[in-house]
Amino acid sequence: MTFAAHRWMFTAPGAPLQRADFVAHPGAGEVVVAVAGCGVCHTDLGYYYDGVRTNQPLPLALGHEISGRVVTAGAGAEAWLGRAVIVPAVLPCGECDLCRRGLTTICRSQKMPGNDIQGGFGTHIVVPARGLCPVDEQRLAKAGLTLAQVSIVADALTTPYQAVRRAGVEPGDLAVVVGAGGVGGYCVQVARAAGAQVVAIDVDARKLEAATADGGAALALNARDLDAKALKKAVADFARSAGLRSTEWKIFECSGTAAGQTSAFNLLVHGATLSVVGFTMDKVELRLSNLMAFDARALGNWGCPPEYYPAALDLVLDGAVRLAPFVETHPLERINEVFHAVHAREITRRAVMVP
Repeated sequence: MTFAAHRWMFTAPGAPLQRADFVAHPGAGEVVVAVAGCGVCHTDLGYYYDGVRTNQPLPLALGHEISGRVVTAGAGAEAWLGRAVIVPAVLPCGECDLCRRGLTTICRSQKMPGNDIQGGFGTHIVVPARGLCPVDEQRLAKAGLTLAQVSIVADALTTPYQAVRRAGVEPGDLAVVVGAGGVGGYCVQVARAAGAQVVAIDVDARKLEAATADGGAALALNARDLDAKALKKAVADFARSAGLRSTEWKIFECSGTAAGQTSAFNLLVHGATLSVVGFTMDKVELRLSNLMAFDARALGNWGCPPEYYPAALDLVLDGAVRLAPFVETHPLERINEVFHAVHAREITRRAVMVP
């Protein structure tokens, strides 16, 4: 079965996205997902405004935070028909040496919608069935959420989920999240759910307020008001007053800015773990010897293994992580307006495009 569909194509940096019709047809092992929602990510804006290259040449539909329903399936994928799903932002092949050794996030044959293959800013998307995350619609309704809203689980939630898991956050830890909007806002919640007390750092008072009021951060610090030394002292003072260790902080850089990355690095203490979650093309100047001197470690985080998605989704459906206060939906036909508004910071919540 095939479907007449359309998607919004990225043709050149900064040029308006153009609607284009296409026929959605799955190959063997693939499915066609009728898109319920597709989130607008910082990465999409990097491609569109900043000249970050996509792996597939333009024109290309962007969008990698996708939820929807499987409406047709190719050979071998028929079991997915009719099911509500979240499409992982990074789909490993599952067959190469890296995948067999559990290193799926660096699979060299991975497929990322809106980068390696056509993305989710459209009515339908064709994706490999391997790795899809099923959504229990009864639990979804009980949680008061829509299928469109949980599209952001595909990246904004699962990427920090992997980072928190890899950093080994556990009860009694101090977690510091630099950049408390978007991905960082969910990092605050995931770290809190893992048992940490969380300090949120940002330059936007609105994001800091949301991180404490709805995200559960124990302390919010505005980096505009504090230099590097004062910022680290404020975190250390909080750790002392809360009975937390002065060592082994778990630091998550989620801002995707040079200033944020510099701030995060300056927060290193003995035994710290620095997790780089945000992305920027800007360069920063660092003294890497600090890692040696503090016996600290730095970790990069690319996507999230599909096998972690169900557990991350459970946090949402069980109420441990709140989505609704941080998401707003918009008609897909307004995608050019929404891109502009998100880039101009006129929209501070995660924008989800709905066909």
